[in-house]
Amino acid sequence: MIDAVRNAMRLPDLRNKILFTLLILIIYRLAAHIPVPGVNPTALTTLFNSNQLLGFLDLFSGGALSNFSIVAMGVYPYITATIIMQLATGIIPSLEKLQKEGGDAGRQRLDQITHLITIPLAALQGFGQALVLTQSNPPVLTQFGLTTFPLQTIAIIVTLTAGTIFAMWLGELISEQGIGSGISIIIFGGIVAAIPQRVGQMIQSNPTSLIFFVVITIITIVGIVYIQEGHRRVPVQYGKRVRGTKMYGGQSTHIPLRVNSAGMIPLIFAISILIFPGVIAGYFAAPPGQPQNLANLIVNAFNQNSPVYWVVYFFMVIGFTYFYTDVIFRQQNLPEVLQQQGGFIPGIRPGKRTEDYLNGVLQRITLVGAVFLGVVAVLPFLIQDVSETNTLIITSTGLLIVVGVVLDTMKQLQAQLLMRHYEGFIK
Repeated sequence: MIDAVRNAMRLPDLRNKILFTLLILIIYRLAAHIPVPGVNPTALTTLFNSNQLLGFLDLFSGGALSNFSIVAMGVYPYITATIIMQLATGIIPSLEKLQKEGGDAGRQRLDQITHLITIPLAALQGFGQALVLTQSNPPVLTQFGLTTFPLQTIAIIVTLTAGTIFAMWLGELISEQGIGSGISIIIFGGIVAAIPQRVGQMIQSNPTSLIFFVVITIITIVGIVYIQEGHRRVPVQYGKRVRGTKMYGGQSTHIPLRVNSAGMIPLIFAISILIFPGVIAGYFAAPPGQPQNLANLIVNAFNQNSPVYWVVYFFMVIGFTYFYTDVIFRQQNLPEVLQQQGGFIPGIRPGKRTEDYLNGVLQRITLVGAVFLGVVAVLPFLIQDVSETNTLIITSTGLLIVVGVVLDTMKQLQAQLLMRHYEGFIK
């Protein structure tokens, strides 16, 4: 990896791409420290220490939400819009046709629709997050409410929505003119930027736990790399075709079915749904000192310190991994593509038999990826139970993002170097 970066820095165009990516990250980090007017920083810190939902959303904002800055929502509304479009494409025939037959124009139209969906999602999420901060004790925002402070409320919502669009634009600039996937790079930058501060806090509070943290982190990273890069190669044979006096085809290749095709999306689905029961029940729970009701039991069961919470989280991650993998696989429509291109799996008839075979292979290998994602999801609880401290300075979800972004960026860097026939990189 170090050699790859060193070789890339020797090429002027690649060096400019890397420096441009770093410049955009610096701009985003500066924006992440410009708070929305009227924020109580002490109350904000107290709220984040007690609210797991905000901590999870802060992960996707690149650390901007913990300051409630102008880019507090980061690119999370865009990620939500992208997931909605992926699911809608398999349900709505017009979108599916646009994806399959539209070519570059179709993809641009789908991207445009995704951008348009991001705007109302950002406004709704901004309103919801600001409302949560207003209702906290003590309140983080004291001047928010459409009936009491209409101008301030509209200004805050517009600012947060514009911040999301700005962050999305910065991410697309990185994708077009820099190195790596821009949206992922922005999230990656926020996670990495928080490491020095958290390591310093751990050294001050419990220096011996730092060693345990390093060991667990290394083991987790190795496991993530192994699973993320793991795939099953399904052999494919293409028949020979004669056109004029030339013969085409006849070569053998393979379909790489990934062990984890869903990435970290199942974790987003699971934790987003899992948080709702406790949040909703909290409004109906009996106050301290009074007899507890059903709402109190739900709040206690779906608390992040409850074993019930983590068991349900584990199985929900497995279920959503299968669900999302199936959605993505159906959109690729590999059996039909193989048949159209004259390819077939040796020993398997084209059409329905090929589809059943690929589905069977995918379900078997997805089990490994799903269980691994489930273990990664509950890893903080397991470590806390063993060491009586939350040792993972970078959460397991954050590690998934960091490792995935590094692997993807290095692959793109390798592709750029190979395009320039840089032989020193492939020795």
